[in-house]
Amino acid sequence: MNNQTAAMLDHVRAALPASGAHGFDHTLRVARLCEEIGAREGAEMAVLVPAAIFHDIARPIEEETGVPHEEEGARMATAYLESVRYPAECIAGIVHAIRAHRYSSGIDPATLEARVLSDADNLDAMGAVGIARTFMQAGEQGRGIADAAGHFHEKLLNLKDRMYTESARELAGERHALLLAFLTALEDECAPGR
Repeated sequence: MNNQTAAMLDHVRAALPASGAHGFDHTLRVARLCEEIGAREGAEMAVLVPAAIFHDIARPIEEETGVPHEEEGARMATAYLESVRYPAECIAGIVHAIRAHRYSSGIDPATLEARVLSDADNLDAMGAVGIARTFMQAGEQGRGIADAAGHFHEKLLNLKDRMYTESARELAGERHALLLAFLTALEDECAPGR
């Protein structure tokens, strides 16, 4: 990790809770997945890594104000990157990837880097970590097991078919199978008369 990346991580760490459904630990996992997938897919890491680091920086602001975190995060990333004189030719790609990463944003990820970030963010919502994050988020929002299980059907089980890169599709298959096995066990254990 170079000094520039370490400084970005420190900047984002200061804006996010250490853990939680969208805490700094999520950012680190997404960045790690981006590095893995991006290397395999031939992505431009000078765009992809900063986009991954900044992708959720504005989550706390969205929770307070309702401003979409992908829009505010893109603005915050631009301000930071310009302040440290990050290569200007990379900033537009970083901003696009941040704006397009969200499952529900409706923005088509038009670049390889945006597709990799979207895939990495979605992969972190799958598998064992995705299960844990789903229940953390339900707890953070004062909701229960039934609401969390509903989230599996509304979003998580759809993610496997929303992967853009071949590398992510390979990872998603295993994580999807775990989601299905867990959900089957959960619904069985919660069934009336059990």
